[in-house]
Amino acid sequence: MSETIRVFAGDCTTTFEGSRARTQRGRVVVVVKPDRTVLVHDADGYQPVSWLTRPDSLTVETDASGFGLVARADDQVLRVRSHDSAGRAEYPVTEAGAPVGSHPSTGEPLVRTGGAVVALDSGTEYKLPAGATVLDETCEECGLPTMRAERGAVFELCVDRACESLDDAVRDRFDGEWACPDCGSDLRIIRRGGRLLAGCSAYPDCETAFSIPAGVVVGECDCGLPTFETARGRRCLDGTCEEFADG
Repeated sequence: MSETIRVFAGDCTTTFEGSRARTQRGRVVVVVKPDRTVLVHDADGYQPVSWLTRPDSLTVETDASGFGLVARADDQVLRVRSHDSAGRAEYPVTEAGAPVGSHPSTGEPLVRTGGAVVALDSGTEYKLPAGATVLDETCEECGLPTMRAERGAVFELCVDRACESLDDAVRDRFDGEWACPDCGSDLRIIRRGGRLLAGCSAYPDCETAFSIPAGVVVGECDCGLPTFETARGRRCLDGTCEEFADG
């Protein structure tokens, strides 16, 4: 769900103690973000006249006569005290992201923020695999956006894992495709400890397992395991393989 941003305005004295020590007075707008970051803006330019990012503590007091706040981070202290309050308000706010369409059920906007697609109004979140790209196309089953992800091959799937599973797609393509270099048993596609792995089917007798990188298989390493083309160059499925130690 959305968090809230608080906005205060008025004739204020702003005092900063620390590396940017100064005292100022003027009619300003004070913005307090959900992470406690405080920004004090005056009439000029885009940069605040004073600020404190993610302070350790924040105290805000309001009454009929006005408002005051104190933010502290180590030896830095930001104080704002109003002499004449022009007003205060609180608004819902979310992280901003690139628009990627609208939710097929609710109609609310969808945005990509970091590693997820998020519905702005409800806060519903669809986690994306590392390196995934959100596409313009929508899922034929549910209408959500589709994504492109590389895990040995290129897969285009719904962003909702409950609709289409990347794990299942990789398993269908590569389960049993490669042999364990330690015992010769098949490597199975599994998820363990939050990671997608090619793990030995002889487990627990053989504990060999390799994390599947974001990339596509382009050949075979001298050790017998597949070679992947990734954003950082070519590498063996075994990230410690000496064949690519200097690559």
